[in-house]
Amino acid sequence: NYIAVKNALTNSNEEEAATVAAKITVTMKGFDKSLLTAEQKKVYDNIESDLKENADHIAKSKIDHQREHFSNMSIDVYDLVKAFGAGMTLYHDHCPMANDNKGAMWLSESKDIRNPYFGEKMMTCGSVKEMFR
Repeated sequence: NYIAVKNALTNSNEEEAATVAAKITVTMKGFDKSLLTAEQKKVYDNIESDLKENADHIAKSKIDHQREHFSNMSIDVYDLVKAFGAGMTLYHDHCPMANDNKGAMWLSESKDIRNPYFGEKMMTCGSVKEMFR
């Protein structure tokens, strides 16, 4: 669902981003933490409330606010990928101009840069910083 939110924001599709973000909240409510190792549970517990809050904001906001919360969501999902593994090839991308020129990162299923923070305005702004398998 995270990748679907990223793709919706890349396409400047506010409604799709909201719909998919709402699914993240539902999925998290049904997540069985008893399947996690002690270390994984610690990581998940540290990001759980922030991830839910960001998903809720994306589900209920306009695109500019969605993109702000996607930046925070991306940090949480990055931490999860580091702890749990990706289960697929993912790219850790970074745009130095996002977030009022403070920079922001995201995870992508494609090596090609498609920026979710600017959409068509600056689609290729950014670079790959890391790859996960």
